[in-house]
Amino acid sequence: MSPTEGTAAVLDADIRDGEALRAVRADVGYLPSEPSFNENVSGRRLLEYHGALRGDVRSDEMLELFDPPLGRKVREYSRGNKQMLAIVMAFMHDPDLLIMDEPTSGLDPLKQEELLEFIRAEQDRGKTFFFSSHILSEVRKVCDRIGIIREGRLVELEDVASLIDRSGKTVRANVGGSVTAAEFEIEGAHDVTVSGGPASSESPDQASDAQEVDGGEEATSVSFTYTGAYEPLLGHLLEYEILDLAIEEAPLEDVFMRFYGDHDAYDGPPPEP
Repeated sequence: MSPTEGTAAVLDADIRDGEALRAVRADVGYLPSEPSFNENVSGRRLLEYHGALRGDVRSDEMLELFDPPLGRKVREYSRGNKQMLAIVMAFMHDPDLLIMDEPTSGLDPLKQEELLEFIRAEQDRGKTFFFSSHILSEVRKVCDRIGIIREGRLVELEDVASLIDRSGKTVRANVGGSVTAAEFEIEGAHDVTVSGGPASSESPDQASDAQEVDGGEEATSVSFTYTGAYEPLLGHLLEYEILDLAIEEAPLEDVFMRFYGDHDAYDGPPPEP
């Protein structure tokens, strides 16, 4: 496809320069989400063919980790065996850049984890991965930065820790006695809810009798999302009798849904590169 506008480079090669782009492809490995092979030949024949095209310096090493039945014709392969064959092909010429689309698709859980461990080891060797996945736990395990694309636009590009931190922490506390939501509307707190005690005047539907804990003591459950620093939060909580406290970072799934939910998480122009 020819670009309509703009520029891009792959390993310093301008994508508008066909000859330069062909030259750098020797340093690019590609793993599609749905590998497609000539199914009338054996896996070994395919490896030999791709090795002749690109070079083969790592297939023996890769086959110790991912072992499709090379002697059988590809049409007899299961989905997982096709994926393992594609993984070997993507890495066999030891490329500097790997482009991977849903790389664990079709693999059993053990092979999935082996692939993720292998990717982390390759990162330590200096390899670069473009890793597309909807399995967000995988993204978190192997990615340094996350780009989120919505409707063809890059709406976010951030390192994993910063993106999760910006999305806040979930705070749940049981405090002694009765409190209102208004008492916890501190800077950085959002969507404060209480149960087991009287609610704030803004949310009369939340009002209820205080719960009783061991010894007949009244308690109120408070929950909210918090985007500030820990010190002010803990300082405020220490003003109350804390019976139970849980502070958890937002799961990556919640971060993702900020950009793909019903509301628009980003309405401005595409961010500058």
